[in-house]
Amino acid sequence: MAEKIKSMTEGSPVRLIASFALPLMLGNIFQQLYTVVDTMVVGRILGVQALAALGASDWLNWMMLGMVSGFAQGFSIQIAQEFGAGNMEKLRRAFACSITLAAILSVLLLLFSQWSLHTILIWMSTPEDIIGDAILYLRIMFCGIPLLMAYNMAASVLRAMGNGKVPLYAMILSSSINIVLDILFVGGFHMGISGAAIATVIAEGCSAVYCIMVIKRISCLSLRQGEKEKKEASYWRMDVGLAGRLLLLSAPIAFQAVMISVGGLVVQSVVNGFGVVFIAGFTATNKLYGILEIAATAYGFAVTTYTGQNLGAGNIKRIKDGVRAGMLVAAATSVVISAVMILFGSKIVGLFISGEPSQVAEATTIAYHFLLVLSIPLVILYFLYVYRSALQGMGDTMIPMLSGVAEFIMRIAAVFVLPRIYGPEAVFFAEIAAWLGADVILITTYYIRIHQFTNRFRVRQEK
Repeated sequence: MAEKIKSMTEGSPVRLIASFALPLMLGNIFQQLYTVVDTMVVGRILGVQALAALGASDWLNWMMLGMVSGFAQGFSIQIAQEFGAGNMEKLRRAFACSITLAAILSVLLLLFSQWSLHTILIWMSTPEDIIGDAILYLRIMFCGIPLLMAYNMAASVLRAMGNGKVPLYAMILSSSINIVLDILFVGGFHMGISGAAIATVIAEGCSAVYCIMVIKRISCLSLRQGEKEKKEASYWRMDVGLAGRLLLLSAPIAFQAVMISVGGLVVQSVVNGFGVVFIAGFTATNKLYGILEIAATAYGFAVTTYTGQNLGAGNIKRIKDGVRAGMLVAAATSVVISAVMILFGSKIVGLFISGEPSQVAEATTIAYHFLLVLSIPLVILYFLYVYRSALQGMGDTMIPMLSGVAEFIMRIAAVFVLPRIYGPEAVFFAEIAAWLGADVILITTYYIRIHQFTNRFRVRQEK
């Protein structure tokens, strides 16, 4: 078994961030691979209408995923800081409390999602000819929320302790299973859009089981230390103060995901008014959105872990060096991805669409135009991830939440104003407006926070 944990408090920041991010990037590639295959199978086998149903489901599905991953990521911030500080006893207590909270939240999210699903899709003006498939797809996907929470919690804990490889292996396993089952259920058994959803839920369960098996073999996370029964019971006893701190860290991240998703739902509701062909083209590029930010999310996790561990160790200079390094590698990566999408994007989006030649041509043109709008200023999105993740690693999750509110405001303003002036395709620029709104807040706050921490630790050293 590869190294299970890794300290990021020593060594070259560039090398640490890059080496930590690379497995996550590869994991994201596999995750996007099965998202792309899922979309291709639905679009090529079931047609434009099924693809539109998948698109109508996107933001609501992303909202639940964002809330689940937001809570898991927030819990892991405390774990990263305790690990960096070498407080193994506090680390175990934070780990046990996080598991309890994650279990409770997964049940609440499952119930809420099933209850609100139909109402939200109606509110989004989802066309009648696709709403049935959208509801079926989402009901099955939301049944997998506990499995999704288990995977995200386990993967976040591993990343907090410097292990990006096991989440990669889990994602490779999950992607492979999902692709095989997608083709089998949709193409072979003719299960329709429900087959794609079932394949994804099964794959999520497999990745969760794998990560949990690895965590059980990490000694510093073992809750059976010393006098087993007495000690274990003390770990699982709910510490209200600790639970409160964990929720204060995680709730803003989850709420941020909700705000971004609600903005996306509003955008989707506007797009739904432009017809099924426009929805299909919009969906094809939306499925590539994950590929555009594939490295950004990896650098984000790396910077959060790096910052959290070094804050726990009290090394502010290393935080500055790490964020600077993260910015440079993120900018370089975004330029490469932009170039690939600009050169080959038209052929890529064409892989998702089938049907009547006239519909395919129109949907492909719409998709490529959207892809160009997202690709050219992509560096703005990459800076957003680096600075937001640095603040979260420093324990500040409120400002990133406010940046989510800014994204929401900018996205909504753009989506309601621009299409009325410049036509339907102006809706594409809502994303760029959202990125810019968030960047202004995040970048400004990061430099204020780092200055505050520098002064605080200098005072401590002088005493």
